[in-house]
Amino acid sequence: MKINSSQPTQFVIATRESRLALWQAEHVKALLESRGHATHLLGMTTKGDQILDRTLSKVGGKGLFVKELELALEEGRADLAVHSLKDVPMELPAGFELACVMEREDPRDAFVSPQYAKLADLPQGAVVGTSSLRRQALLQALRPDLDIQPLRGNLDTRLRKLDEGQYAAIVLAAAGLKRLGMESRIRHIFEPEEMLPSAGQGALGIEIRQGRDDLQQALAPLAHQQTWLTVTAERAVSRAMGGSCSVPLAAHGRWTGNTLRLDAAWGDVEGQQVLIRASAESSQITDLASADALGVAVADKLKAAGARVCTTS
Repeated sequence: MKINSSQPTQFVIATRESRLALWQAEHVKALLESRGHATHLLGMTTKGDQILDRTLSKVGGKGLFVKELELALEEGRADLAVHSLKDVPMELPAGFELACVMEREDPRDAFVSPQYAKLADLPQGAVVGTSSLRRQALLQALRPDLDIQPLRGNLDTRLRKLDEGQYAAIVLAAAGLKRLGMESRIRHIFEPEEMLPSAGQGALGIEIRQGRDDLQQALAPLAHQQTWLTVTAERAVSRAMGGSCSVPLAAHGRWTGNTLRLDAAWGDVEGQQVLIRASAESSQITDLASADALGVAVADKLKAAGARVCTTS
């Protein structure tokens, strides 16, 4: 039975069932309920959660984490879906829209190890785990002597594999560890100058079906405009470069006063090409269109310097 899209008695939030995803959905639920909206969660397991023996770039990319949630929206079983924005494909399917981007948690990457305090302390040939081609390319640029190995699974699974001794260290998003109260596991946080974050990392995005004015109004107080502008610029870099899990690409924006500086890096995980970097800044970023244009300009600089656009998913 489809949910009445005019005046629903409550909002249903579709979410993955990992501990971090549930924390994120519960966070949105609490904010909506504090504003008088009745809500409940619809927990789901996505293909991205189920396929753990292969890297995302080989099984369909980031969209594997959102397709089932979008189906729940399309079928009327849910009203909104809460995503880690870095997992959301650059192009949403027809009929869907990003209705809200919330204030960002720490967007940086975290070095986690039971034995070593920082990347430089790792011995030559040490095994480092990451699920990201971006992190792999940036780690190889910093320490080409390391053995970078795939690491899949939810946050708890990755930490368990580390504690079992399968890796000397792993690299994770700092935001997830902080949200789950596991900041003590972080040995070192990489500054963007060391390891540039992924587009949208640390930000939550809320996806809905187009035409839901009731949801637009309910979600408006949760939006954080500066974060939304920043991640729009970052995601525009990825979109212009054919961005998905199959592209080792970083894009990160930072504000100084009214000026947004956008940095990007493109790498080659095969080690055949040096890391290519580009940046631009503007004090005229006042809407999503101008933020998008800044991202396109940075992508153009990457391409001019030799970065290749990905044409396959």
